[in-house]
Amino acid sequence: MFCEGRRSEPEYLEALKREPAVRDVAAVDLRIERHAGESAPLALVRMAVAAKDRADREEGEVDEVWCVFDVEWPTNHSGLVEALELARKHGIEVAVSNPCFELWLVLHFRDHRAWLDNDAARRLRRSCDGQGDKGVDGATYMASRDVATRRAAALERMHLLNGVRFPHDNPSSGMYHLVTAVS
Repeated sequence: MFCEGRRSEPEYLEALKREPAVRDVAAVDLRIERHAGESAPLALVRMAVAAKDRADREEGEVDEVWCVFDVEWPTNHSGLVEALELARKHGIEVAVSNPCFELWLVLHFRDHRAWLDNDAARRLRRSCDGQGDKGVDGATYMASRDVATRRAAALERMHLLNGVRFPHDNPSSGMYHLVTAVS
């Protein structure tokens, strides 16, 4: 699993990894690679492709490789479309949040269907969990990840029904696909 965040995403994924419904599934092995350099999605997907290729050659035991990244608003990450195309071409799963991961965290507390930029998403997240910085207390979120999953799936259906396509599908979060895949 490759993610661009330095705190929120890794801390959330570590908490998810410790959940019995995830931990006890023998076929699931979550490995989090913190991307130390630039946070561009294309760089993450390239790292994931290399890791998957290496795993296929050496181990043959990796079922899925995921990338977790954001769209970012008001200025989108560069290379988003190329990253998604490269991921699709190499069988890399992606969990993209739009505008950012904080929307996924908000969905654990409340539904949200209006467009957000990154700053608004962060403020909304802080109003929900009271967290002052980017860290994530996993215990705060794990009990409501099924609720967040339903809300994120509803957002995806809303955008599909309205003909709204990536990257204009703000707000949205593909994190629910990842959570569903490992649970």
